[in-house]
Amino acid sequence: MVSLRILHYIDNLSLTTFDTQYPKSRVEMQTNGVIIQGSSRSLGNTSRIVSYVRAKTSFDLIDLKTKNIGYYDYGQHNQNDDFLPLMRDITQRYEILVFATPVYWYTMSAQMKTFLDRISDCLKIEKDTGRKLRKKHMAVISSSEYDDVPPHFFEPFRLSAAYLGMNYLGDIHAWISDDEIPDAVQSTLNDFSQLIVQ
Repeated sequence: MVSLRILHYIDNLSLTTFDTQYPKSRVEMQTNGVIIQGSSRSLGNTSRIVSYVRAKTSFDLIDLKTKNIGYYDYGQHNQNDDFLPLMRDITQRYEILVFATPVYWYTMSAQMKTFLDRISDCLKIEKDTGRKLRKKHMAVISSSEYDDVPPHFFEPFRLSAAYLGMNYLGDIHAWISDDEIPDAVQSTLNDFSQLIVQ
């Protein structure tokens, strides 16, 4: 059975998880969203999953592979790369941020980890941009070739959302089998897409 894991705030402090096959939306009105794809391939399996969700949601796409984003630097010597302009645009234009990453060595991709690390810039040197993340919504898609996601894979995203004051809508693991998205995965992606747009 494929289920969608949903996690939400209680009093903005503690978190509760539950599994359901028919998730209800945690966003009460239509909002605009973007899928931030972090993969070593722009057109790999993760992209196929993302394309399926985009067809259901009409969300925009940001492909981190096409961006010049350096590692987090305590000396802030990389402020002239693409990260800060990209974050300004994201926080100004979108209410829902969906992170999509393949599973690499039991964790998120290097591209996604670098992006998350660089959010520290929005807490230290560009705090106004960081504050705009509050009350926005986050969701996560992981992908691989198997119906298997490592334990606690989504924990960095959940905890980051809580720390940033964002509402964590949920997460889903999807996979490609015999070069196709299985029917059961499509069904769960449909539920996930409905969750994040309503």
